[in-house]
Amino acid sequence: MAADGNAAAGGGALRGGGGVPSALCSRQRRAAVAAVGMGGYELVRSDDAAGAAPGPDLESGAGAGAATSKAAPPSPAARQPRLVSLDVFRGITVLLMIIVDDAGGFIPALNHSPWDGVTIADFVMPFFLFIVGVSLTLAYKRVPDKLEATKKAVLRALKLFCLGLVLQGGFFHGVHSLTFGVDLTKIRLMGILQRIAIAYLLAAICEIWLKRDDDVDSGLDLLSRYRYQLFVVLVLSFTYTVLLYGIYVPDWEYQISGPGSREKSFSVKCGVRGDTGPACNAVGMVDRTILGIDHLYGRPVYARTKECSINYPENGPLPPDAPSWCQAPFDPEGLLSSVMAFVTCLIGLQFGHIIIHFEKHRGRITNWLIPSFSMLAVAFLMGFVGMRMNKPLNTISYTLATAGAAGLLFAGIYTLVDVYGFRRPTITMEWMGKHALMIYVLVACNILPMFIRGFYWRDPNNSLLKFIGVGA
Repeated sequence: MAADGNAAAGGGALRGGGGVPSALCSRQRRAAVAAVGMGGYELVRSDDAAGAAPGPDLESGAGAGAATSKAAPPSPAARQPRLVSLDVFRGITVLLMIIVDDAGGFIPALNHSPWDGVTIADFVMPFFLFIVGVSLTLAYKRVPDKLEATKKAVLRALKLFCLGLVLQGGFFHGVHSLTFGVDLTKIRLMGILQRIAIAYLLAAICEIWLKRDDDVDSGLDLLSRYRYQLFVVLVLSFTYTVLLYGIYVPDWEYQISGPGSREKSFSVKCGVRGDTGPACNAVGMVDRTILGIDHLYGRPVYARTKECSINYPENGPLPPDAPSWCQAPFDPEGLLSSVMAFVTCLIGLQFGHIIIHFEKHRGRITNWLIPSFSMLAVAFLMGFVGMRMNKPLNTISYTLATAGAAGLLFAGIYTLVDVYGFRRPTITMEWMGKHALMIYVLVACNILPMFIRGFYWRDPNNSLLKFIGVGA
């Protein structure tokens, strides 16, 4: 299931990526924030575009044509503020993440879908990726030195990926026992921050290198200027779909620790192609082969399916006739499924291009609504013909549906906040969006709960939580 200073220099996704304690936190969080894009594109612009000739503030309404028609650039005082809708969108996504984490356990509609289908929770990750793409467009609208910008993007992505390993690899696991540490032979290699880091890096490279200098006067001109990026979207989507339905998945085995630390072995019968069920899909097979089953997420979402839980759709004891795959590790942020996460980020790039090249509010909103509704229509059509929406597999129908929903939400927020100026009702969301990575790390990665429980009186059960009446 994201900030200031140099950190924002990479544009991003989770604007606040790493609230790790003290020195590690401050340095990596700044770098990660930029890399993930839950944050500000303005600092990115002043960093990566340093030395570039000043130009009009395209994101606040001066179109690309105006950039070349005016001889003298406007003064900094004349520049309008950044788009508030970016921060509000981020803040809403962070709030949704918190609600899902806290209420999803007892409200199934707010929890992730056990397998096929989508719930509100399944929109959080794509929304983060989408806004990463939008922010990157504004961050790299002027790139005087492509090699230097690429080097900085690589460094930021690497920092964010390493931060994800620390926060989501299993290091901070003992919230109640106040223990930490992880066996490197079983550390989780992929995760939310790692996926965002990869998507950010690839999208940044595309934005730096794969765009032409054509003039843009219409939506068709926009497609022409960024046709290489759109070609990448089509190739990746086609390739992923072919691999998902074409890779042969053989029988496989796995072991888990049973009572008394005894190893229990399970055998899963497959020998099929094109299966999109929990046991025999190509996504899981690729992760088990490349990453190793010990490095995958140990609490798979399909443990809440009807086949694996008597409390379906919640977690519960295994039914007597539970299939052998119910306890097998599976990573929802795995390697193959991350291909479509990258596609979501590239779709966000295209929405950001509309901000850059279209001057009027009506032009921007129209060019957001058309592809958003189109993606939703195609997604539902794919679901109708059997290509189901599935978050763990990140199917193409799921990617299109969530990207279309993100586009509609962003267009709506832009209309309310940046066009009509409804700032006061969204000021909390704006603040959360500006500190998204920090909030994500503190709330979703167990840092804040461990900090609160870490101060106790004589007995660990006498913690601050008990003092404020939250727990024993």
